[in-house]
Amino acid sequence: MAFFSRRWYWLLVQILVAVYTIASVGYLIYRPRNPWNAPHEEEGESIVGRISRKQPNYYVTGPRDNPKQLTIHLPAPGNTTTRVNAGFVVLVRNSELSGMLGSMYDVESRFNRKYNYPWLFLNNEPFTEEFKQRTSQATNAKTYYGFVDSSMWSYPPWINQSFAAESREMMAELPYGDSESYRHMCRFQSGFFWRHPLLLELGWEYYWRVEPDVRYFCELDYDPFVYMKENGKQYAFTISFIENIDTVPSLWNAVRRFAKESASKGKDHFKLKAKDSLHRFVTDARAEEYNACHFWTNFEIARVDLWHTDAYKEFFDYLDMDGGFFYERWGDAPVHSIFASLYLRKDEVHYFHDIGYQHSTYQHCPESEELQSRCYCDPVNTLDYTDPMSCLNQYMYALDEDSPGTDETVGDLLVAA
Repeated sequence: MAFFSRRWYWLLVQILVAVYTIASVGYLIYRPRNPWNAPHEEEGESIVGRISRKQPNYYVTGPRDNPKQLTIHLPAPGNTTTRVNAGFVVLVRNSELSGMLGSMYDVESRFNRKYNYPWLFLNNEPFTEEFKQRTSQATNAKTYYGFVDSSMWSYPPWINQSFAAESREMMAELPYGDSESYRHMCRFQSGFFWRHPLLLELGWEYYWRVEPDVRYFCELDYDPFVYMKENGKQYAFTISFIENIDTVPSLWNAVRRFAKESASKGKDHFKLKAKDSLHRFVTDARAEEYNACHFWTNFEIARVDLWHTDAYKEFFDYLDMDGGFFYERWGDAPVHSIFASLYLRKDEVHYFHDIGYQHSTYQHCPESEELQSRCYCDPVNTLDYTDPMSCLNQYMYALDEDSPGTDETVGDLLVAA
């Protein structure tokens, strides 16, 4: 009898070990990944001590040689019941699943686990079941999956595809210069994501653009969507950068032609006084040349209806007909940035200095002492005010820049240039 008892005992032990092993392997395979090896609060007292400090009430930033620094007052931290009708918009391929999970991990752990804003994923191919399952497991918020059809991802009939192919060959030495899909992406992000049927159905007021393989370094204890709405902000960025001018050689001429032809038809889309705009972020005093500065749109938070204005729709349609998305390599970043700088008031654009961010090898890590205890990054590596590729100095100076003439509008400058 004792023999049988021992046999059943060891059989039970073996079954339990097998179940534990299978469960462990399943967890390792299907759990939401942390591909960045980002620190968790439980990984050491130094991390806990550094990150558990309270959110500051304000922060100060600005070029070291600029006596007028920018001071931003932050809302009180807290997860209130107040929500904006908003969410995250992602254009992503099935093959980018791993990088997407990494981006979601940072967004969720730094911010969205407290607020549960939904995710909208868009793809010009049908999403796989694995992609849907893994991304939906990475958040407690709702997830939506939309298909981008040929009406938004194809050559329009006026484009000479042979000439476009020749242009790609000539630009092969430039970043993404020979990429056909990159051009479709830039055109889609410029003129179509904001009118995708699923986004229109959701009726979001604001969106936060997220891409695969990006990093978010800083804890957020307030809601950027609420901050944008309560402070009348229409567009926000965290990195500003210099575009390779060889990818957009004729873009500024097209912008000026648009302004002049619109004016000849009795339409002044840029009525704002130049001194109240950010035009000096993208051009010179008389709006004669494009300086190649732009907001990096792989991170942007904006009002959806900014792109639904008659001014922007006509602006995009004009650029689209001009063919530069395919004959050159016009990106959505300079297109969005030029329009926002010419159309919006200075106080309608916001710089999220407190959102640490990295895309590719370039990163923004807050240098402000008030914020460094809230971020998992080293401000020594930031490109903000010292890297020659950064346009943040230009942005800060544009905030203080006055117009050449007190009453001249942005439209006046563009038409006269």
